[in-house]
Amino acid sequence: MGSSYMSEPIIFLIDTLFSLYILAIILRFLLQWSGASSSNSMAQLLIKVTHPPLKLLRRYIPSVRNIDTSALVLALALQMLADFSILFLKGVVVGIGALVVISFTQLLSLVINVFIFAIFASALLSWFNPGAFSAVAALLYSLSEPILKVCRQMLPDLGGVDFSPLAALIMLQLAKMLLLPPLHELASLIG
Repeated sequence: MGSSYMSEPIIFLIDTLFSLYILAIILRFLLQWSGASSSNSMAQLLIKVTHPPLKLLRRYIPSVRNIDTSALVLALALQMLADFSILFLKGVVVGIGALVVISFTQLLSLVINVFIFAIFASALLSWFNPGAFSAVAALLYSLSEPILKVCRQMLPDLGGVDFSPLAALIMLQLAKMLLLPPLHELASLIG
């Protein structure tokens, strides 16, 4: 039983707990950005979980138009803290610049993955349970609709068949393939 015996479970806990809270912050940010109803029960849960630190940060970090910059700063700071802790436990030392790029890359990947999941899940719900209402379905619709709306405007009318979810999923996957590798490369150059 070496030093990894205890460090691996600690790394797992740090990664899991930070990831769940960062996901809650990012979801709250995206739902606010997309104009989702804050009276939704799932949105209320996200608001209650993330409100204490955001209330404090909003005193010092103002919003810019409809962008909650305090949520972005908090998500980045928590991601940096988690990454630093995990890298420290693994015995890896990186500079602050590389840490910022690594953390930003992980947040960007998370945002893209949230959109991919929301679009995929809302498309499945529309096929198997059209017209049914649930708090989760309403939030999925709120998250996916801004991107689907753009895709619908770009696609020609195909006789009533909506290919916007497929187009959006392709665009999001391309964004991951085009944006994330250069950021990983930048982090390794700075590092």
